[in-house]
Amino acid sequence: MKKAYLVLEDGTVFEGKSFGADGECTGEVVFNTSMTGYQEILTDPSYFGQMVCMTYPLIGNYGINEEDFESTKPFVSAFIVKEYSKIYSNYRATTSLGDFLKKYGILGIEGIDTRKLVRHIREQGSMNAIISTETDDLDYLKEKAKNIPSIVGQDLVQYVTTKSKYEWTEGSWQLGSGFYKPEKFKYHIVAVDFGIKRNILRYFVDNECKVTVVPATTKFEEIEELNPDGIFLSNGPGDPEPITYGIEIAKKAVEKYPVFGICLGNQILSLALGGKTYKLKFGHHGGNQPVMDLTTKKVEITAQNHCFAVDIDSLSDVVEVTHINLNDKTVEGIKHKTKPVFAVQYHPENGPGPHDAVYLFKRFVDIIEKSK
Repeated sequence: MKKAYLVLEDGTVFEGKSFGADGECTGEVVFNTSMTGYQEILTDPSYFGQMVCMTYPLIGNYGINEEDFESTKPFVSAFIVKEYSKIYSNYRATTSLGDFLKKYGILGIEGIDTRKLVRHIREQGSMNAIISTETDDLDYLKEKAKNIPSIVGQDLVQYVTTKSKYEWTEGSWQLGSGFYKPEKFKYHIVAVDFGIKRNILRYFVDNECKVTVVPATTKFEEIEELNPDGIFLSNGPGDPEPITYGIEIAKKAVEKYPVFGICLGNQILSLALGGKTYKLKFGHHGGNQPVMDLTTKKVEITAQNHCFAVDIDSLSDVVEVTHINLNDKTVEGIKHKTKPVFAVQYHPENGPGPHDAVYLFKRFVDIIEKSK
């Protein structure tokens, strides 16, 4: 295991050991508070361009299996843990976490004080960093870290969206019988892929919906030709404001179809309805975020992964805030007051995370049914 250095843009240095690929990489450091689910996190396209630090100290003990991937490959820039477990035990595992990272050229660093790193980010805010196994020239690394461009204003969706449309007909994993497949489909959803997760697609299938996934740059007229019953705006990485092509789709979609959005999809929908977004100090990443449904007053424990949020004061009179984060009072859900259109900022598909919000997929199907 090679010595590795993590250097933040403010000059803070952490020394550890490499357990993934060797080399040098850059990205924005964020921390995730989930205790398990590291392979779902690694393969979540929303983390493109980011280095993920896990707050739970021991990572890797159940290995990697391809059936739980949220996409085709890992999208993180690097993976940061307190202690990496070389030994893994899981009847479904096919490889170790370290070998998985090496296969895809992802740097992993262990042995640093992750609690100190997380406290630093919470106090100072998210910041860019560089990880290197190639040099111990800290002055060089500090200078390079200072000049990493911000994710603000960048279109990161272009790097993660599908290149061509495809159909998805596989439901959730059923113990003892594999993935669920309905006998027939009631409705057809067109999902605009800004960085979509597979578990979202599975829950649509669980609710007897066939899904056609299309690239984020698809023209709205091409979506109409697919004859959807509803349109879904997916999660994805980075700043929503540069995703002008997605905002344009959302503006047209709300005039003709039931629309549901998750995470980046919530932000894009809010922008399409006249709202604004802003970057959070250190974002929400993890499986234990409390959210209140303002309609029912019920509290859901949710999985989240976003660095930007909707400005509650920017929303127009036609938009109603439906969910609020109980930690910082940020917007977690909206709906149109007169149209069959709604979205949430968190991840009801729980990959990884709690199951409290799975009902939202059925809610969308019910809305489609009522709109017929």
